[in-house]
Amino acid sequence: MSRPPLARPPEMGDDDAALMAAAAALLDRVYVAGRHEVVAAMRLADGSVQLGVHVDGSARRSAVCAEGVAAGNVVAYAATSGAAPSVLSSVSVLRRPGGTEHVIEPCGVCAELLSDYWPRARVWVTRGDDTVAVTAADLLPAKRLRQW
Repeated sequence: MSRPPLARPPEMGDDDAALMAAAAALLDRVYVAGRHEVVAAMRLADGSVQLGVHVDGSARRSAVCAEGVAAGNVVAYAATSGAAPSVLSSVSVLRRPGGTEHVIEPCGVCAELLSDYWPRARVWVTRGDDTVAVTAADLLPAKRLRQW
């Protein structure tokens, strides 16, 4: 289905705009209301892009967020390619049942995950009417840092 592209925030560079477009393109292919409504895209330091699809389940705990899937893909890619698992940017796109698409902030669990692994990564979120970049660490400002 062809839909207008998401509006590019004025501060978003070309690399992150391509990241957002990659998430929206995959969402076009996998979207099923109530099952696959979010795609996350993460850009690594080597320029590669890893994607993740939200997978819902009938038992709510069986659901897996798109950001968690993308994070696992980053780790798997790094292990198989020899690249450093260093995420520079992340963007998640949600499609509502009515067809509108929005950049969304990761849920609390995914914010924990992103800030555990890549606290300095740029994460695009929608705040009010604006889509802005924050660091993963900014998603949870009172978080106690974990020593890995």
